[in-house]
Amino acid sequence: MIRSRITGIGMYVPNNVVTNNDLTKYMDTSDEWIQERTGIKERRYADRTGETTTTMAVEAAKIAIERAGITPQDIDFIIFATLSPDYYFPGCGVLVQRAMKMKEIGALDIRNQCSGFVYALSVGDQFIRTGMYKNILVIGSEKHSFGLDFSTRGRNVAVIFGDGAGAVVLQPTEKEGQGILSTHLHSDGESAEILAMYNPGTHANHWGNYASFDEAEIGQMFMSHAMIDTAQNFPFMDGPSVFKKAVVKFPEVIMEALEANGLQPADINMLIPHQANLRIAQFVQQKLGLSDDQVYNNIQQYGNTTAASVPIALCEAWEKGKIREGDLVCLAAFGSGFTWASALLRW
Repeated sequence: MIRSRITGIGMYVPNNVVTNNDLTKYMDTSDEWIQERTGIKERRYADRTGETTTTMAVEAAKIAIERAGITPQDIDFIIFATLSPDYYFPGCGVLVQRAMKMKEIGALDIRNQCSGFVYALSVGDQFIRTGMYKNILVIGSEKHSFGLDFSTRGRNVAVIFGDGAGAVVLQPTEKEGQGILSTHLHSDGESAEILAMYNPGTHANHWGNYASFDEAEIGQMFMSHAMIDTAQNFPFMDGPSVFKKAVVKFPEVIMEALEANGLQPADINMLIPHQANLRIAQFVQQKLGLSDDQVYNNIQQYGNTTAASVPIALCEAWEKGKIREGDLVCLAAFGSGFTWASALLRW
């Protein structure tokens, strides 16, 4: 049986470290308040004009490709997961292809927010299994800092997110028990609007508070000064509702992966959860009865990097020697949509 395996992995985070105390200059918050609710101590912010979602992705991809022992010319497909693309369109996949001077290969963009990388990994896995491609570059990259509300009004969202990128190279393997064993994808759009960025969008401004707008503005605008003045162009999150859903779906999708392969939580060598909130990860760890050595968290240093968080954490854990050949590794994510997913692999 042909499976896909990760043969190269890389990450990139910007040099600019932003602490919780740094954020107190812009909003009514505190280091204690942020750490108590999220576990975050600091995050990285990209250079305002010199770095983009794509440039960070390229840096991570270079490392992953080199570690896989190939060149950019060997890549035959790109899958790019992000919610913060350089442009509304085109997507970042083609920008990576251009920047790395690759052949005229296919490039697919995945818009599944926090679960985007695990979704992208699953898509790449299917292509490898069918034999369609042999060297797939899978990327998760985000530049959140350019689109957050740095005021007391927006602090519940702004303090959480950071910038960065992670990438892996997928290649086929026929070695028994090696590679991606299974992936599991789910969604429930019933509460899509409780974690969303409504504007700009094509929904005729159906969502949000538009009491100050006249009828013509509401029906026609894509972006306006009135929208900016009333903060309708920033992400919205009902944090408690997201938390309640996440602590149910995270352990469910992890157990689904384990049961599909006849395994138990005790068999996991390393769980890499999406770095949404340290409290969520701790709850999942307790629910599954995992030790500290079986779970890797780095949200304390990087914040929530959405589609980039899983590959960044996976890369960092591997670089620190916490993941070795033969280890059972579980990746799991939950986020906006809602969408959630898991992947179980033998390293």
